[in-house]
Amino acid sequence: MKSSELTGVVWRKSSRSQNNGQCVEVAFLGDRRVAMRDSKNPTGPALVFAPGEFGAFVQGIADGEFGE
Repeated sequence: MKSSELTGVVWRKSSRSQNNGQCVEVAFLGDRRVAMRDSKNPTGPALVFAPGEFGAFVQGIADGEFGE
């Protein structure tokens, strides 16, 4: 999704990011979707997860499904 379509949403970055340049930001949208973007490119594209998909994505990270 283009970032211009997400104007006005509140983006949040993990407090653990410590400005190391390797960060993602998330925005919780009003219709239970979650948007995610690269913090280094705030005007670039964003991924938008349907309800339930973001939780499954986070669980996949915790379970090591995406390698190292």
